[in-house]
Amino acid sequence: MTNFGVLVFPGSNCDRDIAYVTRDLLGQPTRFIWHQETDLGDVDVVIVPGGFSYGDYLRCGAIARFSPIMQAVLDHAAQGKWVLGVCNGFQILTEVGLLPGALTRNRDLHFICDRTPLKLENPRSPWTKTYAQPIITLPIAHGEGRYHADPDTLKSLEDHSQILFRYCDPDGLVDETHNPNGSLGNIAGITNRQGNVLGMMPHPERAADAMLGSVDGLGVFQGLLN
Repeated sequence: MTNFGVLVFPGSNCDRDIAYVTRDLLGQPTRFIWHQETDLGDVDVVIVPGGFSYGDYLRCGAIARFSPIMQAVLDHAAQGKWVLGVCNGFQILTEVGLLPGALTRNRDLHFICDRTPLKLENPRSPWTKTYAQPIITLPIAHGEGRYHADPDTLKSLEDHSQILFRYCDPDGLVDETHNPNGSLGNIAGITNRQGNVLGMMPHPERAADAMLGSVDGLGVFQGLLN
């Protein structure tokens, strides 16, 4: 069994959705971890869910990074254990320094709620190894999802195969026309150099149950089992 821990901040709103996938669909032990806790216990995978932690005051994730639990998350990642940040969770992971770059206001300065095709760039990653197809479709819902980093960081991400997901057209073409938020390089999800920390703006938990019309997101979680 794989033990999942889902962080909960004031303003989290996707924590229950994540737990439904890991606990109810995949049958794995799952517990909610309040942001004021300091111990992750025997958790194998930490998930930082989407939402509006601390109301997105100051900047998305800027306050959540100082929550007591985040030091435990840093230690967890340093041990090579798994960390997944989705949407606001991705923003928090960049703020706390687990992932490079930053998530800024969308190119057109408005909130986007849609479904978008994604090209899987590194099929060898544990996060994507269960996928047989090179393109999946996942929901997005964000106002500050435009990935930005300096040229050296972008080159390093490319050189070390840290870019896992890119926005694309249904056939896998990566171009500005199919870039919903203006992210540099059409980047939708990246890992750290070791590959055990993933941040992504699209919501895999919202496409994990056949009742919702898609299970394209389930593979992100299945790759970590056992």
